[in-house]
Amino acid sequence: MPFTSFSRPSFGQPPAIHLGWVILLCSAWILFGLISHDPWKPDDAYSFGLVYSILQGHDWVVPMLAGEPAMEKPPLYYLTAAGFARLFSGWLPLHDGARLASGFYMGLTLFFSGLTARELWGKGYGRLTALILIACLGLLVRTHQLVSDTALLAGFTIAFYGFALAPRRLVLGGIAIGTGAGIGFMADGLLAPGIIAITALLLPLASQTWRTRQHLISLPIACIVALPWLTIWPFLLYQHSPQLFTEWFWVHNLGRFNATAHLGDTHQSAYYLRMLPWFAWPALPLALWTLWRQKWDAWRNPYIALPLTLFLVILSILSAAAESHDVDALPLLPPLAVLGAAAVESLRRGAANALDWFSVMTFSLVAAVLWAGWYATLTGHPAELARKFDQLQPGYVAHFNGAALLLALVLSVAWLIVVIRMERGALRAIVNSALGITLAWGLLATIWLPWLDAGKSYRAMFTSMHQSVPLQYDCFSSRNLGDPQRAMLHYFTDIISEREELYQPHCSLLLVQGRPQSIEPPGQNWRILWEGQRLGDNSEWFTLFQKH
Repeated sequence: MPFTSFSRPSFGQPPAIHLGWVILLCSAWILFGLISHDPWKPDDAYSFGLVYSILQGHDWVVPMLAGEPAMEKPPLYYLTAAGFARLFSGWLPLHDGARLASGFYMGLTLFFSGLTARELWGKGYGRLTALILIACLGLLVRTHQLVSDTALLAGFTIAFYGFALAPRRLVLGGIAIGTGAGIGFMADGLLAPGIIAITALLLPLASQTWRTRQHLISLPIACIVALPWLTIWPFLLYQHSPQLFTEWFWVHNLGRFNATAHLGDTHQSAYYLRMLPWFAWPALPLALWTLWRQKWDAWRNPYIALPLTLFLVILSILSAAAESHDVDALPLLPPLAVLGAAAVESLRRGAANALDWFSVMTFSLVAAVLWAGWYATLTGHPAELARKFDQLQPGYVAHFNGAALLLALVLSVAWLIVVIRMERGALRAIVNSALGITLAWGLLATIWLPWLDAGKSYRAMFTSMHQSVPLQYDCFSSRNLGDPQRAMLHYFTDIISEREELYQPHCSLLLVQGRPQSIEPPGQNWRILWEGQRLGDNSEWFTLFQKH
């Protein structure tokens, strides 16, 4: 049951769409791109390095990357990914199995976002919320990578649902709030519980729905549920190493606000406001339409107050940080999608047709280019198009994959059927947005995946380097080797490099990363043993030196 103490907004019943089709589309959106490719730079490779250390039996309390502590994030996501990798190790490579953790957390995100919309707006709005969410441009790439932010996003949406549920069922609402805060904490640190706590304090000011005994009682329940999440791992970390605990707590939590964490770009004025128009498309214009239809005076009603308050709190906290990163903006999308779901039925015909036309034209053009480019890389015709793609990925040899082609054809035919047969209206505009972005992503994740993987994977390069490494050597050192590269060196060659920046080792082998033609021998008694780069990558050059 939705809230009953307030009058229902005059938007009418949402457009009907079968739940099974929504689940099928969301499942396809989640699964495409999760498997059949190596870890890619930067975040995919970095995160898998942490997962790989867990799989090798290292202590989960201290996340390790190629033999060194990596205290940026707590270990929940990496433990989940390691569990999936081990569970599916008989069917999938370790990195593919690990990436299923992102699919798991995105499933939770869509599920609880839909439940929140249903609780606030009524039956049928949850399905629209899920479709709007997967249509968001900013959600697509990042949530199909090995990044702990997918677990953070799931934590936020569970707490979001808890706030919506608490006025009606305070115990379950409190459990959801506490669980969401705990998951967010174990995924990212203090950011999630801080934002959730501020939201809990502001909601009574925003609406009388949370100015009640039920809300007051739900908060201690949330604190009790969250307490194990918030204390067990920090306690174990402190017991293991007070120094590492201090690094995690002060540098990687508070450091994002005083620019000492070095996790992203610094001093980006209005960074998140400037990126939202494309990052949150089409959720942002739909959410603004909901607010406009309410004449901006219904913000005290629960179905407006909750998502708007949570969105503003997240935006304010992120904007106050000294360091910014696009992946940090993911939690802004569920509140906007929940607000935007109510706008679908009330969209003016012109606006609905414009959104529908934009989706059909944009994704049809993208699909046509992807199909033509795939055919050109496979056959060499037309020659000019094949030459352009060959310049982007020099040395790539195309091969035919029947299963990938079949999936791509099914997606394309489904797109054509919906575009041709579905009646015009706001629902068609949302469905075409969600299905269109799934089509484009699905083509990249099927017929184009080998081409992408050839240039983004470090497998071929490090395998080539490893063939030049002598059978006997004292130790292996590195200079300017980034964290993703160290992780992939460890995974593909089982070599853990000793960084000159930290250890000043005296090894007979030295791997240097730098700009092409800018790497010089470290001394007169060194010779080049191997040098190379990834296909089509002109920004990274690797040279392996050996001491005479």
